[in-house]
Formats: sequence, structure tokens, C-alpha cells
Amino acid sequence: MTALAPPDQGLRTEYPFVLPRGFVDEQGTLHREGVMRLATARDEITTQTDPRVRQNPAYLTVLLLERTLVRLGALPIVDTLVVECLFASDLAFLQDLYRRINQSGHTEVDVSCPACGHGYAVDIAGDAPGEA
Repeated sequence: MTALAPPDQGLRTEYPFVLPRGFVDEQGTLHREGVMRLATARDEITTQTDPRVRQNPAYLTVLLLERTLVRLGALPIVDTLVVECLFASDLAFLQDLYRRINQSGHTEVDVSCPACGHGYAVDIAGDAPGEA
């Protein structure tokens, strides 16, 4: 027999985040807060067959993020140009977030205090300003 989840614990498909540095648009506006959605099979399959990925397999990351970033700051759209222009630290952050939500299903990491050894969970998507 399968246990059913309580009604208030539905499937979470979108994950808010705050970029460590942020994307600066052409007007100089900084965009740090965003939302990433879970990837679908179509996202994974379509990006794998894209000619740009065939030429450069590293481009897969750009396409997957473009498809799954629902929002970034006040930008009207998140396209490949936006993803290509992210700072390397923000790209790495989003790659890790993508992996965590699509493989683990959450954005929390288990950490422990270096002084006392007490363990606790930290939400890496967070909503506190990031530091680099």
C-alpha cells in the first residue's frame, strides 16, 4: 500500500533563488532574485539535439538554464544571451541549483558547525544577499 502525502505538501515545481553576484543588464540594473522550475524530459531531450550542443557540448548548460529559468529580476525574458553573460560564479551557482532540484528534489544541504559539530540544513537558494 502506498502512503499518500498530505494535501498541503504538493509537488514543488518552482524554486526561488538569489544569485551570488547578479546579472547586470544594458541599463546597469542588477538582477539577482529569480525562479527556476523543474526540468522536463522535453527540456533534456531537446537541448541534447540542438546543433550548438553538437558543436560545443558545454553549451548544454546554457540551453538547460535558458529553458528552466522562469524569472530573473525584472527581465522580461531569460534567453541564451542572458545566461551567456552571467558571471562565472552565478553560472556555477545555477548549475548546482539545477542539479540539486532535478536530482535531489530540494535546495537544502546538510552542514555542520566547525566549532561544535552540530549539524543542520541550509537552503542554498536562500533569500539573503550572497557574498563572493
